[in-house]
Amino acid sequence: MNARTRQYLFGFIFFTVGIYQLTRHDALEASLYMAAGTAFVFNSLAMEPRLIAYKKGLAITTWVLIVGTGLLLLWLLQFKYL
Repeated sequence: MNARTRQYLFGFIFFTVGIYQLTRHDALEASLYMAAGTAFVFNSLAMEPRLIAYKKGLAITTWVLIVGTGLLLLWLLQFKYL
């Protein structure tokens, strides 16, 4: 399994865990998992050879999603577990 396929797989796993959290009516934790899954998918899209023209925009989007996921994690830890 190459690195791009693994990134898509992790994105899919995170996204399905987010959907599971939505079924449990936990929107905050679902948004965390969905943001992480989306970051994995955009990171993998940035490595695609056919999308080289959009690499800068995809990389910026990936980093925004990573920072947003980190902030969501801190928010979740502060208001749900502490």
